[in-house]
Amino acid sequence: MRDLQRVDLNLLVAFDALMAERNVTRAAERMAVGQSAMSASLARLRKLFDDPLLVRDGRRLVATPVAESLTGPIRQSLSIMEAALGRRRTFDPAVDQHTFTLLASDYVLLVLLKALLSELAAEAPNVRINVRPIGADYADQLRRGQIDLFIVPREIERSGSVLLSEDLFQDRLVCAVDIDHPEVGEEITGDQFRTLPYLSYDGGPLPSAAQLQLRARGVERAIDVTTQSFVVAPLMLRGTRFLTLVHERLGRSLAVQAGIRLLEPPVELTPITEAMFWSSRHQDSPAHRWLRERIRESAAALQG
Repeated sequence: MRDLQRVDLNLLVAFDALMAERNVTRAAERMAVGQSAMSASLARLRKLFDDPLLVRDGRRLVATPVAESLTGPIRQSLSIMEAALGRRRTFDPAVDQHTFTLLASDYVLLVLLKALLSELAAEAPNVRINVRPIGADYADQLRRGQIDLFIVPREIERSGSVLLSEDLFQDRLVCAVDIDHPEVGEEITGDQFRTLPYLSYDGGPLPSAAQLQLRARGVERAIDVTTQSFVVAPLMLRGTRFLTLVHERLGRSLAVQAGIRLLEPPVELTPITEAMFWSSRHQDSPAHRWLRERIRESAAALQG
């Protein structure tokens, strides 16, 4: 390895982004720089550490053993520096550049974040927000600094990690069927709830709130069709005998477009509390505080 005493701090930040994303294009987006600039940083890092760091394996890049050994110490050092600098810095969304990465379902994106992202496009023109689906290693991604926060129902967050969090808004599950369903009248009966073809959400590593609540009440529902999207599920009901459980806010927003009716479930289901979770390393960051406040305001408007 070369002499590290005169290493540009931005180069270590670039290393951190590359190791987090394992993709030059996404690392460039993360740092709000051009792809050519990130490629140049990777070339400098390879020369600095006398190692290729990222090598191609089929269509993806994988880290070398040297890169893996450096990732933890560099991430820890950057976290310490970020915490120290964050106490002194300010964040001006009107002019400052920043890239945030959030994990959230398409339901949260449509119901909570859609209006907010539109507002932020004008309020913070140099801020980029990437919203990705929740993966199995979401807690590790947060710990490693690959994401800034994630939004999930508090009832299903079971990573066991020590995370900071805040409740955002509540929703509830209701039944949804085709508006002209041939068998369902003004109410759905318990027998219909148990026997009608059932469309279920199964789109991620976490169990759905519907699955957990039905299981807790001893309601065994045979699943005929599954979808990996909360938003797609109600759109699939038109012209079918299917029944599904849908978040009420989502169902109301799509009812006319999807041609569906919302009905009270014949079993008592408890409200769902959507919450945002983040790492303590972001707690005092001015930029992160600003983002959390804007999400908090958006949730308050939704509740109102």
